[in-house]
Amino acid sequence: MFWQKEIETMDRKKIEAVQLERLQWLVKHCYQNVRFYHDRLDKAGVTPERIKTLSDIQYIPYTTKEDIRDHYPFGMFAVPMKQVIRIHASSGTTGKPTVVGYTRSDMENWSNLVARLAVAAGASDEDIAQISFGYGLFTGALGLHQGLEKIGAAVIPSSSGNTEKQVMLMKDFGTTLIVGTPSYVLYMSEVAKEMGYTKDDFKIRLGLMGSEGCTPEMRDKIEEAWGLFATDNYGMSELIGPGVSGECERREGMHIAEDHFLCEVINSSSLEVLPRGETGELVVTTLTKEAFPLLRYRTKDITRINYEPCACGRTMARMDKIKGRSDDMLKIRGVNVFPSQIESVIVSSKSVSPNYQLVVRHEGFRDTLEVNVELVDGTLLERFSELEALESKLKAKLHTVLGIDAKVNLVEPKSLERFAGKAKRVVDLR
Repeated sequence: MFWQKEIETMDRKKIEAVQLERLQWLVKHCYQNVRFYHDRLDKAGVTPERIKTLSDIQYIPYTTKEDIRDHYPFGMFAVPMKQVIRIHASSGTTGKPTVVGYTRSDMENWSNLVARLAVAAGASDEDIAQISFGYGLFTGALGLHQGLEKIGAAVIPSSSGNTEKQVMLMKDFGTTLIVGTPSYVLYMSEVAKEMGYTKDDFKIRLGLMGSEGCTPEMRDKIEEAWGLFATDNYGMSELIGPGVSGECERREGMHIAEDHFLCEVINSSSLEVLPRGETGELVVTTLTKEAFPLLRYRTKDITRINYEPCACGRTMARMDKIKGRSDDMLKIRGVNVFPSQIESVIVSSKSVSPNYQLVVRHEGFRDTLEVNVELVDGTLLERFSELEALESKLKAKLHTVLGIDAKVNLVEPKSLERFAGKAKRVVDLR
């Protein structure tokens, strides 16, 4: 069992002492070895010697994804290339990808952090773990792979796609743990049903969801479909990959590996640090990264941090499930709308499937929101009064949650696109 009890149960004073020591090292490491940070810190009047307390981090400027892309591919690396033993890159939807590197020490830390969150979720060396993330430059698959191997689980690197084969492997190999995006794991259950299987034909008991948001309502659907216990974890390529935080079996927030990451929550507009307990944009400083260190990286992810110890015994702070991204937030008629809010309404209805699409248009000097949702029973399309009643019910629920009207279109089952990776839910035509 991989349980770093001495680390994961440190008191707050000890956690902050470790963070300060590592922050002081990190600032010096960045200042001496990354030209971008040397110039940025000099301009801000921050020398490594100025960091005497954790609160002194406020003097350090933020780092953004644009900064990383401006120094593509290796301009942000802090060690010679001969010390880099792994290179990953994010799949960015526009422009060049963000490229990240790892030293041997970085890789060891990464494996330990993923092992830590997997064990907290209930994984063990008796598990047969099937990884249904796409392998390649994406950090998710290999990150979970090496962490699960660390705890002694048998890993099946099945990658994503070829879903019927995935289901066959799950049954024939006796998979007990599944790794994948929530939308894909749910889609796999649809395919299993089409192949004539029920959840009783599988031994799967645990799901480690990642790479995209998973609302509690979506999680319930996944658990019902597979008969498993699903947990969420958080990470991104720029920070390390998966391993930044993850839920324990209590599922009362994702435990942050605070000995490796110093987290702040800021107002995305004013850039001011918010008081503890408030919701805002997550900013992360990578305290132990050698090859690709980041100072105050703006993740654009919206969350809240709880610093109270967890009932599981772990004392590391816990972050809420990601509410959305500040750059994915839709501004519709002056109202901030997160896709996760819409998902919670859709998934809570038994008459429609969790597969949906949001279409945003600008018509007649105003923005419009259209929600396309698949029916569970396609014959409902022939029963107009029932169809109209269901549309009205969903429309009313969406108005209550969002505060604006949205058009609801109920469509044929399995008519919307499925995704093996991150689901692309929003079509913005403005």
